[in-house]
Amino acid sequence: MEKRLKYAMVGGAKGSFIGPVHRMAVRMDNLADLVAGAFSRDAKKNADTAAEIGLDAGHLYSDWRTLLAAEKGHIDFLAVCTPNDSHYEIAKAALELGIDVMCEKPLSMTVAEAEELGRLAKRKRRVLGVPFSYSGMPMLKFARDLVAQGEIGKVCKVVLEYSQGSFRKIDLTKPLDVRNAWKMDPKRSGPSCAVADIGVHAFHMLEYVTGLEVKEVLADLSSFAPGNRLEDDASILVHFKRGAKAFLNVSKVATGEENGLRLRVYGDKASLFWNQEANNYLEVKKPFEPTRVYSRKAPYMAALSEASVRGQRIPAGHHEGFIEAFANIYDEFCAAVRTRRERDFPGAREGVRTMRFVEAALASHKAGGAWTKI
Repeated sequence: MEKRLKYAMVGGAKGSFIGPVHRMAVRMDNLADLVAGAFSRDAKKNADTAAEIGLDAGHLYSDWRTLLAAEKGHIDFLAVCTPNDSHYEIAKAALELGIDVMCEKPLSMTVAEAEELGRLAKRKRRVLGVPFSYSGMPMLKFARDLVAQGEIGKVCKVVLEYSQGSFRKIDLTKPLDVRNAWKMDPKRSGPSCAVADIGVHAFHMLEYVTGLEVKEVLADLSSFAPGNRLEDDASILVHFKRGAKAFLNVSKVATGEENGLRLRVYGDKASLFWNQEANNYLEVKKPFEPTRVYSRKAPYMAALSEASVRGQRIPAGHHEGFIEAFANIYDEFCAAVRTRRERDFPGAREGVRTMRFVEAALASHKAGGAWTKI
């Protein structure tokens, strides 16, 4: 029987979104036990979170520094689920102590910080993961494999839309809800909101599915909702290194949208279409042929994509989604923690690449829409 790993969590208190997602994802396959935490600076919320999840009060800490000092040598990895401004500092401290890290996106506030974390993880021979969750979805893995196998031919153009309406309220004169408010605070979120929050998912998906590296971007950023201090919308043109092109439409003010993440990849032989809100299916279109719709968990999938099959969890016809995808990433991450071998999950490289994208988009917009290298 494989050794059960032990981990600690910083941030992710009761009432937050992403912390409970991490805990559910880790627990789904019983690969690790949460043995310590510093969930909130608010003492009551911190204690309430520990009580709710059944954590021993003797391993509950008021801050992450005390946690790391006390738990060094007792935990296999640390899950960092705090706002953006503390990712770098916490991840760096853990890596320096020889602790593997799963750090929420974006990896840092700057490219320089992300690159330093990447170098540190390599030097310390530590595993550093960044949970770009959609790459854990089986049919997106299948899309990646079809492109790699040449099924759609040479990639020519990609259109990727990530449209949310989360920053649109019925009464626009009222501030954002508490869970979203910090994302518009430059001191906590950094210099970007929409691009650093959901645009990084879109960028990672571009490179993950196509297998191509982005060379440069041209960005037009906007802030449409009253009072927003950072951008809530972005239109970004992309040039890949091998001649392909892409368009990213990223918005948190797309009124009425929920989580409209939609991907189209056009090759010179065929095209792919995937919709996160109907993520069990992948469409493949070829000229003068009926559209093929591949279904997750269908019997034919075993011969088409081992990675996709490995990520499939529940019977055909049932909705498989966000938590399961997160669990797939944690499965690969925990395997890397055990074996010290590369696995199929986004890590330091992806953390650095996405931060380069954020900074390039900001620089492009500031320069009036100039092409800016990644």
